[in-house]
Amino acid sequence: MSEAEASTRPGRNLDYPWQTYPDLGQSIEVAPGLLWVRMRLPMQLNHINLWLLEDGDGWTVVDTGIRDEPTADAWKLLFAGPMKGRPVKRVIVTHLHPDHVGMAGWLVRRFGVQLWMTRTDYLMCRNLVADTGQEAPEEGMRFYRAAGFPDDALEAYRTRFGGFGRGVYHLPNSYRRIEEGERIPIGNRIWEVVIGRGHAPEHACLWCREDNIFISGDQILPKISSNVSLFPTEPDANPLQDWIDSCVKLRDMLPGSMLVLPSHNEPFRGAPLRLQELIDGHESGLEKLLTLCETPKRAVDVFPALFRAKITSGNFGMATGESLAHLNCLRARGRIERNADSDGIDWYKTI
Repeated sequence: MSEAEASTRPGRNLDYPWQTYPDLGQSIEVAPGLLWVRMRLPMQLNHINLWLLEDGDGWTVVDTGIRDEPTADAWKLLFAGPMKGRPVKRVIVTHLHPDHVGMAGWLVRRFGVQLWMTRTDYLMCRNLVADTGQEAPEEGMRFYRAAGFPDDALEAYRTRFGGFGRGVYHLPNSYRRIEEGERIPIGNRIWEVVIGRGHAPEHACLWCREDNIFISGDQILPKISSNVSLFPTEPDANPLQDWIDSCVKLRDMLPGSMLVLPSHNEPFRGAPLRLQELIDGHESGLEKLLTLCETPKRAVDVFPALFRAKITSGNFGMATGESLAHLNCLRARGRIERNADSDGIDWYKTI
């Protein structure tokens, strides 16, 4: 495959050891004592991979699925099936998003165990869940109005605000912090915590150096790029540079022969190749933005530079957040300037 073809077909230059995936309530053993299970998601990205690590007389769970009845039913099938009635001994969550943390509270209460999570993501998750039932804040309305949201999109934001918590079972009031470089014994393996940033503020990956296995969460996905967005809570942040820096760090750290266990799509080998694809994809998008913004643009005007897929009402907010992340990255690099008009709308122009 040519370099040009690989760049237009993400993940096609990687090695995928498994050509199938586990059915609901079933598992595939990807290494001795390490099970791959898959849960359904009620969204366009319709699945998440979870990992069961044999841990003495029980299991360590890595990520949990979204909070809903079908996911709870699928867990019950796993308890009686692949998990052989043996208990969960701890729950590790890679990061704060509902498809990963959604059932964590349910599992830790059911088995009387601890939630293991990075501090930033645990606290931010608690904060976002606390928004449930609250009115959309004026800071958020100003943020999206400045980005160019029309009235119907602003009303949709107002209506949907606080929806994060509906996908997350009540979190425990205490947790076990994990952090960069920590080595966690699980069964007969040692897993080292590797932190990435940008998609989530403090995303934990798990690396077993001895067995050359890396549980990547959403930090490395083989066929899709994780969303990197700017949010009203921190409007001057630069999450895209955090993401690119994390990709560079991991590219230079991880061997190509390593088995990567991602949260979406299939297990694969070839992490450095994929990480370079992710870096190149975002850098290409940034260059396209510079060309597009030679004439001033709002954040909602720049979608064609960044997305091949059609932007609809269902993904309009996510696309706006990612566009703003790219624009803020260019502002931080001194390549683009932002000016507000008399209506409070931000316009971005290449310097």
